[in-house]
Amino acid sequence: MGRGKIAIRRIDNPTSRQVTFSKRRSGLLKKARELSILCDAEVGVIIFSSNSKLYDYANTSMNSVIERYNKVREEQNQQMNPASEIKFWQREAASLRKELQYLQECHRKLMGEELSGLSVKDLKNLENQLEMSLKGVRMKKDQILTEEIKELNRKGNLSYEENLKLHEKVDLLCQENAELHKKAHGKRDASEANKSSHPPYTLSNGYDLHAPIHLQLSQPQPHTSESLPTSTKLGLQLQYQSS
Repeated sequence: MGRGKIAIRRIDNPTSRQVTFSKRRSGLLKKARELSILCDAEVGVIIFSSNSKLYDYANTSMNSVIERYNKVREEQNQQMNPASEIKFWQREAASLRKELQYLQECHRKLMGEELSGLSVKDLKNLENQLEMSLKGVRMKKDQILTEEIKELNRKGNLSYEENLKLHEKVDLLCQENAELHKKAHGKRDASEANKSSHPPYTLSNGYDLHAPIHLQLSQPQPHTSESLPTSTKLGLQLQYQSS
């Protein structure tokens, strides 16, 4: 059997009223949290109890929710009423003029101008502000210089490693050149040794093969009739002239 419908009216019993408030407050905050998560909505809930106790929930920040609410409400009012829009922009312009004037005064003071109306305390505060600004500038400068030094060191290390690799390559080339030089000299020495160990061929009879040879016909000798042969003989005389 289901529960009966509860009449929506003020609960007279203080105890029951407090129990109902606690239960429904927790349920309302739970629903608000679920709505913000499921629907990616910006939710803000503010609850004051009968004892003026505050309960609130905001998925981002309650201040940002309230500022956004006021801004939207103001825009809606401006759209509905042109006169209120003019007043809004007039207020914005006056606020911007005041802010600009304040910034200009601060800038002149930081530049050391218009200091006559400042007390010793104001001047001390201005000096502290300048020292803090100078400290920040120096820290930023030191940071930039440190980063540049690290970058230069990194590039120097890379150059040093490249130099080492180039030196290794040069050493290898020098070794290869030395080996080739040794091989070339070794072959030349061997060929010269072979030439010296094999003299040119000569005859063993003491005659020089390259000496010029002269051929001459010998004069015929007179012969008697008894001894005259049947045929005439011609003699060849070989003469060797040694150089």
